[in-house]
Amino acid sequence: MKLSIVVPCYNEEKNIPLILERFAKVVEQSVELILVNNGSTDGSAEVFRKELVKKKYSFARLVTVKENVGYGHGISTGLKSAKGDILAWTHADMQTDPADVIKGYKLLMNLDDPEGAVVKGRRVNRRLGETLFTLGMSVLASLVLWRFLFDVNAQPKVFPRGFYKQMKRPPKDFSLDLYWLYLAKIKRYKVKVLPVYFKKRIHGESKWAFSFVSRMKTIWRTVKYIFKLRRYA
Repeated sequence: MKLSIVVPCYNEEKNIPLILERFAKVVEQSVELILVNNGSTDGSAEVFRKELVKKKYSFARLVTVKENVGYGHGISTGLKSAKGDILAWTHADMQTDPADVIKGYKLLMNLDDPEGAVVKGRRVNRRLGETLFTLGMSVLASLVLWRFLFDVNAQPKVFPRGFYKQMKRPPKDFSLDLYWLYLAKIKRYKVKVLPVYFKKRIHGESKWAFSFVSRMKTIWRTVKYIFKLRRYA
């Protein structure tokens, strides 16, 4: 098994068939897709049951988290069961193309030293407000942590198993992306960037920005985590 892709799914019942359909068009041999039912409270469990029995999705399997603890916890749970030498994660909202994970994998494997590098997405063609917000958070994180950290939450993330073994205490929430990139920086991994087009959601709503209150809570938790990481800078 060469590549394991983890996709955390929280209340994504309408997107699950789309995820599987799209991945079926882009996955190659020796690729496994690990879908994490991350404590969903909608009809996701039933959709998984119906979809994953189809032969054309034999590359995919399900990992279930009974109660939602957070985005990061869902990804970490999926990674623990991964069999690949190269690991990756991306979102279930279909805002970034599943094909981007395969592109990221090929980019990593074409490097002279794939064991010493990681690949991350960098979102393009975004709205001005979203770009400015990302820029502001990136500047704050970079100044506090003394490392260049940009578009932290962009997907996909692709990395060798050796890097995963160094992820000792990953956060359970959305701070996982920040932790991942900061760890790559302090461990002196080469960070390669893959431009990705950020699309609108087809179904459902954002799990962090669907209201002003939830957005502010996530931002505040992220800011606190930035300063928590500073002690390791």
